[in-house]
Amino acid sequence: MDLIIDLLIEALNIYLWLIIASAVASWLVAFGVLNMRNKWVYKAYNGLDQLVDPALKYVRKVVPPAGGVDFSPMVMFFVIYVAEYFLNSLR
Repeated sequence: MDLIIDLLIEALNIYLWLIIASAVASWLVAFGVLNMRNKWVYKAYNGLDQLVDPALKYVRKVVPPAGGVDFSPMVMFFVIYVAEYFLNSLR
């Protein structure tokens, strides 16, 4: 049982880092640091977006952007930490 819990916690940690990478990449694209016309940048950004966006779209329905700031990654951080806390309590 501990192995399954450890795997779930690791999967949540990986997803947390993917959310962070997606947020940083979106800032870099918005500020013009990353050029989306570059094929490799586009593929990496699109891949991150396809992995992270389904969960963030659901959160954006519940918590819309306020003042141009998207709080959905922060809400997902909170949800992931609560899930990890719950999984750790099952040990």
